[in-house]
Amino acid sequence: MEGFFQRYLSLYRPLISRLNDLMSTYELSYSLWQVIFYIKNNGPSTLIEIANQYNVEKPTITRRVQRLEDLQIVKQIPSTNKREKVIQLTELGDEIYQVCRIKITELENSVMEGIAKEDQMITFHTLPKIQENIMKGDGSKSE
Repeated sequence: MEGFFQRYLSLYRPLISRLNDLMSTYELSYSLWQVIFYIKNNGPSTLIEIANQYNVEKPTITRRVQRLEDLQIVKQIPSTNKREKVIQLTELGDEIYQVCRIKITELENSVMEGIAKEDQMITFHTLPKIQENIMKGDGSKSE
């Protein structure tokens, strides 16, 4: 399907900009939100687990986590392996997650306005399959 990537990329940047604006009240960006979202949905996590989830290098996640620690949204907790840094959301982090989750859901609903529920579900289930196909044979990680 020629032109698919162009269509996808043409909506990616504006969507990220909208998400960044939405979270700016809390000094967050979408890249920081990814860490919060992962921890909220997976519990206390290592930097490696988060880096692997988003296919980025560990130093990238380290910088994001440091920023979230500065904002008192995450904190380091004791680990059985001294070489691994395990982080979890703070109480403030959990509160911010709840507020941002509502705002993001409202944004999701508004951008899907006028699109049939069936089409929404098809897209929802198709995108992970596309991601899987892209990731096949791609061992590289990005910043």
